[in-house]
Amino acid sequence: MLQSLASSLGREVKTNYHLTNQPQGGPDSGWIVLDYGDVVVHLFSPKERDYYLLEDLWSEGNVVLRLM
Repeated sequence: MLQSLASSLGREVKTNYHLTNQPQGGPDSGWIVLDYGDVVVHLFSPKERDYYLLEDLWSEGNVVLRLM
């Protein structure tokens, strides 16, 4: 599922914004990072999301989009 999300997002960003990147991590690690410069996308498995709790780390930041 993570790889599918990363691939789909990568295609959309390339088509609409002409940006590419080399995803870091992979589905086996439970975490994929897509870095587009001003925007960094973190895709987590449910297990890794519960472990890292980035929302708590960045609690004062603004959530732009949350997909569950």
